Amino acid sequence: MSVPTENDHTALIEQIRLGDSAAMAEYVERKRAQLLAFIQSRIGGPLRKKIEPEDILQDASLEAVKSLDKIDLSERDPINWVFQICERKIIDAHRRHFASQKRDASREAVLPEGSQGGGGIANLLIASMTTPSEAFSRDQRQLRMLAALDTLPEEQREALRLRYLVGLPSKEIAAKMGKSDGAMRVMLSRSLAKLQDMLVD
Repeated sequence: MSVPTENDHTALIEQIRLGDSAAMAEYVERKRAQLLAFIQSRIGGPLRKKIEPEDILQDASLEAVKSLDKIDLSERDPINWVFQICERKIIDAHRRHFASQKRDASREAVLPEGSQGGGGIANLLIASMTTPSEAFSRDQRQLRMLAALDTLPEEQREALRLRYLVGLPSKEIAAKMGKSDGAMRVMLSRSLAKLQDMLVD
């Protein structure tokens, strides 16, 4: 595989500044090593026992893709913006795991039986892609999400289900599906970018 040139990098940033979510997904994947190093430098030992840096990066990647149309990057380096998202995800993870030591154990439980259908994953993906002010339209968005999911190959739907419904890290999904971790991350990022584009069309 050829190494991206400086011209390739510049062209990719220009696509990002034009709002191309697929370009953002590719950019984050190219910068994966740098972003992981940033996350690992800021994630403490206790949190590391609860969540993998790769999982924080995956969540940050999703937010970067879905929020691209809400940010002006014309005068900003995209990497600095993604760093900020990673920082927020680390803070969110700390709050989620350590804010209440008396948290009900049921919040750590796996999803109940019967929640693994198309409607379940649609609801989870919609919740991650909408703000509270958009909640009124979620029924309609669920129908659109289900229709969008149906357009994906079965392998991509299963990967999304394992990541966002079951909660497996990308490396475990890759092992289950006979792929490399890198290939699985690319599949997840591209699938999410496609779903996001279909939702906003």
